[in-house]
Amino acid sequence: MPHDHAHSDAGPGRLSPKEARRITGQATAFSVSVATILVVTKLAAWWLSGSVAILASLADSALDLAASLITFFAIRFAAEPADREHRFGHGKAEAFASFLQALFVALSAGLLLREAWQHYVEPREITNGGWAIAVMVLSMVLTAGLIWFQTRAVSKTGSVAVSGDRAHYTADLASNVAVIAGVAAAAFLAVPLADPIVGAVVALWLFWSAWQVARGALDQMLDRELPDGERDKIIAIAEDDERVIDVHQVRTRAAGPLIHIQMHMDLDPKLTLEAAHEIVVAAENRLLSHYPAADIIIHPDPHGKAEPHGLAFMQSGGDPEAVKDA
Repeated sequence: MPHDHAHSDAGPGRLSPKEARRITGQATAFSVSVATILVVTKLAAWWLSGSVAILASLADSALDLAASLITFFAIRFAAEPADREHRFGHGKAEAFASFLQALFVALSAGLLLREAWQHYVEPREITNGGWAIAVMVLSMVLTAGLIWFQTRAVSKTGSVAVSGDRAHYTADLASNVAVIAGVAAAAFLAVPLADPIVGAVVALWLFWSAWQVARGALDQMLDRELPDGERDKIIAIAEDDERVIDVHQVRTRAAGPLIHIQMHMDLDPKLTLEAAHEIVVAAENRLLSHYPAADIIIHPDPHGKAEPHGLAFMQSGGDPEAVKDA
């Protein structure tokens, strides 16, 4: 049952671990550099202006720097090959780093809400508003460049850690617009309450961003299946051999730059063990040509003669048809 497959570089598993590490390493190094510049410049802007909106953005950038440093090291650890203590590799280090990012952002949002409330109750004058706005414009330019670079890295590697880092800076880009509006209204239009209100809006945005990042990280940590379209593609590639009768009990999961694929494959029961092995190896090679960073296990079954077995059979309550459709 032959199939046509369009090759794509997007998503986890499609690049070799070495190439994925190179791309994600560049993205995280760039992230750390940008975050460091933003922290220094926003610290100066806050010192000059006293703006809570600037302080909100500064706190966000400081936590972004901490999260980016964690990601910087996690990416490198996740790309390390499997060893005696970690037979399935170290890919989940990316998901762990991404989850820590979400916690950092949520903490930042809580602190910013408190600060915004204090400034709302006791409005404070904004000084040096022009300098503060100039710093925020610089922040937007640097952040936009970083997001572009990270988007390219995610499209090629599917890295959940870089994706989480990008979520921070995407939120920053939008919040910076709000911060500029708040500082301008407080400094030039004599509307001091605009500053803490904008700070609170930024904090709520950060809470939402943290939830999105945490959800993606938990999907990997809890071994969520790959998207249906990706599963269908994997099955089609495995079945792209007229000697393969059927593929079932397909299980997939992502772990950083790696993906893990398991399946049962129905073959002619009259085949020799050597012939069956040849078909299985050919299927593995087809999958590896599309997913170079995949760990693949294929269990051959004699079609029509295989006794129902495995965890899926036990969980189905002994229903062979349920196992077949799994």
